Amino acid sequence: MLDTALLIVREEGVDRLTLGHLAARAGVSKPVAYDHFGTRSGLLIELYKSVDIEQVNALRSALTTGERSLEETVEVLAATYIHCSVDTSGERHALGAALTGSEEKGAVYQELLDGYVVLFAAVLKPHSTLSPAELERRCVGLVGAGEALSAAMVRGSCSEAEAAEAFASLIQGAVRAPVG
Repeated sequence: MLDTALLIVREEGVDRLTLGHLAARAGVSKPVAYDHFGTRSGLLIELYKSVDIEQVNALRSALTTGERSLEETVEVLAATYIHCSVDTSGERHALGAALTGSEEKGAVYQELLDGYVVLFAAVLKPHSTLSPAELERRCVGLVGAGEALSAAMVRGSCSEAEAAEAFASLIQGAVRAPVG
């Protein structure tokens, strides 16, 4: 049913994703959809998690192959993070926006963003002299910047290459300890 839900979001938008509509498109009864997800919020959460797991796996896969210099690490991190938004054609951002509508959904969305912060900090730690706490704070900002650049790219404000280049520049600057 998650595949059908994602198809609905791609074709009709996140606002059209209801349990009743999902049931009809998936060829199941409404009670089956309600038993599986409980509520529309439950459906949105599960769909966002399934889309998000693909991005996390792509990032981990790209970042766990061999040792890299800071420049190579930054380039791979930025390009892969931005590219995942291309792969999802904007539905990840639409689902994320829909998740911010309630405390329950917002908490799940924040938990997923926090996972990226941990991943970024782990990948960048070998290349930074910052304290772990400072690196983590900067990674919070980087994840926010990555989300904003991805959204700008999905809206057509910049190309994938431009977004990745800007993101790489931000990452590079954030990892360096301040002088003096």
